[in-house]
Amino acid sequence: MATLTKTPPAYSEGSIRVLKGLEPVKQRPGMYTRTDNPLHIIQEVLDNAADEALAGYGKKIKVTLHTDASVSVEDDGRGIPFGLHPEEKAPVVELVFTRLHAGGKFDKGAGGAYSFSGGLHGVGVSVTNALSKRLEVQSFREGSAARIVFAGGDVVEPLQIRPVETGERRQGTTVRAWPDAKYFESGALPVNELTHLLRSKAVLMPGVTVTLVVEKTKETQQWLYKGGLRDYLMQTLNADPVIPLFEGAGHADKNADNFAEGEGAEWCVAFTEDGQPVRESYVNLIPTSAGGTHESGLRDGLFNAVKSFVDLHSLLPKGVKLLPEDVFARASYVLSAKVLDPQFQGQIKERLNSRDAVRLVSSFVRPALELWLNQHVDYGRKLAELAIKAAQTRQRAGQKVEKRKGSGVAVLPGKLTDCESKDIAHNEVFLVEGDSAGGSAKMGRDKESQAILPLRGKVLNTWEVERDRLFANTEIHDISVAIGVDPHGPEDTPDLSGLRYGKICILSDADVDGSHIQVLLLTLFFRHFPKLIDTGHVYVAKPPLFRVDAPARGKKPASKVYALDEGELTAILDKLRKDGVRENAWSISRFKGLGEMSAEQLWETTLNPDTRRLLQVRLGRFDLLGTQGEITKLMGKGEAAARRELMELRADDVEVDV
Repeated sequence: MATLTKTPPAYSEGSIRVLKGLEPVKQRPGMYTRTDNPLHIIQEVLDNAADEALAGYGKKIKVTLHTDASVSVEDDGRGIPFGLHPEEKAPVVELVFTRLHAGGKFDKGAGGAYSFSGGLHGVGVSVTNALSKRLEVQSFREGSAARIVFAGGDVVEPLQIRPVETGERRQGTTVRAWPDAKYFESGALPVNELTHLLRSKAVLMPGVTVTLVVEKTKETQQWLYKGGLRDYLMQTLNADPVIPLFEGAGHADKNADNFAEGEGAEWCVAFTEDGQPVRESYVNLIPTSAGGTHESGLRDGLFNAVKSFVDLHSLLPKGVKLLPEDVFARASYVLSAKVLDPQFQGQIKERLNSRDAVRLVSSFVRPALELWLNQHVDYGRKLAELAIKAAQTRQRAGQKVEKRKGSGVAVLPGKLTDCESKDIAHNEVFLVEGDSAGGSAKMGRDKESQAILPLRGKVLNTWEVERDRLFANTEIHDISVAIGVDPHGPEDTPDLSGLRYGKICILSDADVDGSHIQVLLLTLFFRHFPKLIDTGHVYVAKPPLFRVDAPARGKKPASKVYALDEGELTAILDKLRKDGVRENAWSISRFKGLGEMSAEQLWETTLNPDTRRLLQVRLGRFDLLGTQGEITKLMGKGEAAARRELMELRADDVEVDV
């Protein structure tokens, strides 16, 4: 009897697919936009119109929700160019909507199309086009009107150009899109979110009229603000402020040492005793719902100004230590930052990652608030009382936790360098690879809230280790005792009341060995401490890969700049070139280990809450069972065949660090 053998799938040169044009967007829309509803792809068109207004070329933006489920955005800016691109030999308007990395915002040099704009991903309206059943573009400029139509990202009606007729507008762009519902969980546009977005655009661009027309209900709303951020925040607040609203603005001039001309921020801050805080931030008019480094700069400026006032007037009671969250806890604000080359997290730009934005915003906020507080001492005392009250409440809460877990606590491991604070929400422990890095971390940390637990060598692979054998390993025993939680399974309900740190941070080198240690620790937490991941307590710290030593240029002194990855390194070098630094006048160092960093460097790049990159560990695209299956492939002793198959299929996705 013949035996049937299963033929393994072929893997050859023909197995590799190269996605062209807009195909990557259609296959993986979630990598480029929000897929819960089409608002973000419409926002990409709106952001382009807002960038025209921000650059001073437009005064009107009109959004229409049509009865046929399409949305149009109309502006009176310069109009998208429609002549042939000098290199690509295709109409520019076609390139903008069909190429993932094409746009005017890359042209940042002198005389460029945009000085400040919402990011440099270069995928904006091309994603809108890819995920729309139909998209029509009309552009008016230089006495001509152009029209081009796309379907599913492809041109279906080629570019037509005609003279502008009598009575037609002379300049501007209109984009009308029919979002394709198959790419979204809901095809309906959330009108409330859109309304809020349009109103905020009007607030951030005083003198620009923003209009929303809903054809179905024949309703029209229009916003034109001249009072700016103050009026907007007063209308949005849920409670009466303790002191008058603190508002201000600051932008770098051409003589600024560290920032480009025009970079800076406008802000309005209110402090209230109760009610839900209102917090909105923007970068170049792009809403940053997840905050970022510009918000960290606002927090830093507010805290240092209030602390300076408190110290000057000797207002702090004995035994009370003021922390940034004590000042920030009751702050409502609207913050609008202008950054020349903003670095965002993810394609939908919901969080700003530009490291310099912390210093940029703080450098304008702190002196302005210090001056205001010392000119209005009574208001300064009220604000100080509010912050001190928050600090006392926080410290009392920490003391209560300490009493509850006071007796029967295991002796803490001797190599743990603990923090001073007992406030679990504020405390963090760093599991650091190696004693040398642990020494730098001990010296560079914030002793108040940051603990360091150095780990010697590779942690045991615990994927197939029974729970009652875990403590045979010294490193794992020390981790469990230090964090105050016993090992448990996914179905258990462990006692988390003994948890000693709100953030448990894995900190390893940026090389291959560091990645291996990171995987071993993540395996430990997923297998034996899953509730810590479920409750959001486990994090991975991302130290920088590069340091750039930049020479002095003009009035700017020599400086050291850190880059987390190749993308940030490219942006830093582009900025140096723009500052007039000749090619290769800088030097680039690549960090291989945390032990190479001084305590000051480690604090600035990896430990400082305002400038570090800290990623929370979540299950991601798999559910619990799916994640277990993937980790079994990677970490199971009897899974060599599955690992080999995984490497053959996915090896090209990995950047090898030799």
